[in-house]
Amino acid sequence: MGSISATKTSAIQDIFSRDKAVIGVIHCEAFPGAPKYNGKAFGDIVERALRDAENYIAGGVHGLIVENHGDIPFSKPEDIGPETAAFMAVITDNIRQRFSVPLGINVLANAAIPALATALACGADFVRVNQWANAYIANEGFVEGAAAKALRYRNQLQANHIRVFADSHVKHGSHAIVADRSVAELTRDVEFFEADAVIATGQRTGDSATLSEIDDIRSATSLPLLVGSGVTPDNVATILGRTQGVIVASALKEGGVWWNPVERERVVKFMAAARPALEA
Repeated sequence: MGSISATKTSAIQDIFSRDKAVIGVIHCEAFPGAPKYNGKAFGDIVERALRDAENYIAGGVHGLIVENHGDIPFSKPEDIGPETAAFMAVITDNIRQRFSVPLGINVLANAAIPALATALACGADFVRVNQWANAYIANEGFVEGAAAKALRYRNQLQANHIRVFADSHVKHGSHAIVADRSVAELTRDVEFFEADAVIATGQRTGDSATLSEIDDIRSATSLPLLVGSGVTPDNVATILGRTQGVIVASALKEGGVWWNPVERERVVKFMAAARPALEA
């Protein structure tokens, strides 16, 4: 594979001080202003996130991503109010002060600029951006790649230490616009547009990318590769054998349902299944 962009050090090694990492997702409850917000005190929303973080960390994960997943249905980036970044920053700063682990930010849907502002304010290490290059039709409608604006904004903030983890062939949408281009080519676009790590996903939350798609993405980029949905104790060792990390949530929640609290015993079981691949 020829050079696509300037050589980078491994974002996984730089952030997590290890070759492979397991990252748990904090699915925040609905924030004030979101359709599902029911008047719950914001302090209680923070406490729920802290309990989930504690169970993840006690169970052995290596880092966390904080998401506004309770804000369904998600708005397009230009329709997200400043309150979302403020709520995310407060929650993540509380987590950072209590737990000494690497942290990431994902503001849905595809809100790279609010995510970068949040990450800088709370001392997070990276952001996840689902559509970084090209465009697709998502649940929210037409969604364009965020790279050009986001990288300029990051530089304006003098926040180039915050890494970008970007999805390839992102879930929850149709890629008909770029259907004449292979997953490998789309992955090369993500690297060409200066992402620091690539994430493979399935079709929706909780749905795993196929091994063939993981291999296609792996063959197309020299960046660290993670799988960002559908990872379970049954497949984690196989996936980690092909990648540098996994991002996991649903399998570690009570009943295996994403909106439920994190169950520590599930985290312990998951990490036990992952350990042989992590230590290989």
